[in-house]
Amino acid sequence: MNRRIGLFTAAVLMAWMASGSGEASKTLIKGGVVRGDIQKKELALVFTGDSFAEGGDFILDALAARRVKASFFLTGNFLRNPQFTSLVRRIVNEGHYLGPHSDRHLLYLSWTQNRLLVGKEEFIRDVQDNLREIAGFGVDLTRVKYWIPAYEHYNETVVQWSRELGLTLINYSPGTLSSADYTGEGEKNFRSSKAIYDSILKKEKADPNGLNGFILLLHIGAGGGRKDKFHLRFPGLLEFLNKKNYKLLRVDELL
Repeated sequence: MNRRIGLFTAAVLMAWMASGSGEASKTLIKGGVVRGDIQKKELALVFTGDSFAEGGDFILDALAARRVKASFFLTGNFLRNPQFTSLVRRIVNEGHYLGPHSDRHLLYLSWTQNRLLVGKEEFIRDVQDNLREIAGFGVDLTRVKYWIPAYEHYNETVVQWSRELGLTLINYSPGTLSSADYTGEGEKNFRSSKAIYDSILKKEKADPNGLNGFILLLHIGAGGGRKDKFHLRFPGLLEFLNKKNYKLLRVDELL
């Protein structure tokens, strides 16, 4: 889960200018891909999870009803939890993307300084352990190319280490409050489901490119600390995106 809202700033936003590779259309922050092609009316819905999953079946039902595929980035903690086994099997069986989110939900670097809290070996072990849990659900790891770090927090070194593992680090597109759907009513950074939903609609209207290429991140569960569950608004969000004629893709299709 993201613990810092407003992590992104315009100063660190840059285009990926790899000529001739098809990557010039992507947007990067600190080397991580945060948006796909802004010229195409398509986006990816992504969900992360570690300790909670109360929205899981509701979300999957809404996706199935509209024949939409999404992407799920789950920790090893989540994948090992027997309470979530049937949910993960459903994610895989229904054709959604399943990728890593750190095995133990580790914070790789400090919040206030660009200081790594893990070494390269620990990082590699953490991600590989997460991948091993994913493989245990029958996922072909040669098809797992994208991942989201825990807390959606990283730096250029983490991006490079990811590349050495054959993975592309991605993160959510800035401009909405979608990643705040985990915040509890008792927290200073709490954002209501209405505020989150309205921020998505506002971004779609205000951005010259709408939500084209967007990686829209939500959480599969928020736990008991949040009563105002955003997943209850998810069917309405799908209806809005459908009316706006967005094509909803898995991240490996979007990117």
